[in-house]
Amino acid sequence: MLKASIALLLLSVSQAALSQQITAPGSDEDYLIKYAIYSSAWNVSSNAGLRIVAQNQSEHDVVLQSVLFQDEDDPSIQTRLSLNIEVPAGAWAEKEIDYLNLLFGSECISRTMAEDWKLVEVSNYTLNPSVRGLIIEDSDSFRIYQCVRTVHVSWLDTETQEQNDHSEWVMYHFERQYTN
Repeated sequence: MLKASIALLLLSVSQAALSQQITAPGSDEDYLIKYAIYSSAWNVSSNAGLRIVAQNQSEHDVVLQSVLFQDEDDPSIQTRLSLNIEVPAGAWAEKEIDYLNLLFGSECISRTMAEDWKLVEVSNYTLNPSVRGLIIEDSDSFRIYQCVRTVHVSWLDTETQEQNDHSEWVMYHFERQYTN
């Protein structure tokens, strides 16, 4: 629950406090549906599932249907998060699902996990370090690292029945305590 609250805080603070626009690399558009995925199973041996928190910045209700993760070298290796989260216009929604491995198929992610970084979340928006400073009291004692990968997202505008299927980037947000 604490991580869900933190994710909601980060999304709302980043919307209100940051003057920069969150856009896809090379794109002039914001993502209308922002989401964060996290699990305590990434850092400790547990049977924890995945928690997804989504924000709908559009004027219509939507259903975030799925997010497809593919191996960067072999796209036939893939994991699909089947979500079907109903997100009201201008509002939030969250869902818990069984654990699925999202750590495969990326050299950056494999290397970073092997170097003992802690995966905090996977999201389709960037976390500004000044926003992170609201949570980490002494930001000089932490280091933040991010890996980027492309995913395929499907969502439905329930008012217009418009199906949206597109590729977008997600960031894997890692952190660890700084030691001299």
